[in-house]
Amino acid sequence: MNLIKWIEKSIKKMKWHDISLIKLSTFFATLFLITAWPAFRELVMRFDWYVYLILMIVFAIPVMKKTF
Repeated sequence: MNLIKWIEKSIKKMKWHDISLIKLSTFFATLFLITAWPAFRELVMRFDWYVYLILMIVFAIPVMKKTF
């Protein structure tokens, strides 16, 4: 079984709160990397705030299309 099929099968078993926990763990892992790894902090802080806003909107569009 390849990885993509395994992930799709696993996602069907998840509840809404499992997806939320994945998002929260990713958020806190990013905060950890920013505080613990100076090179990562410099990379992240190099970009202006609107770059992150544009990326957020671009990545949210497919999810919003499926939702509505």
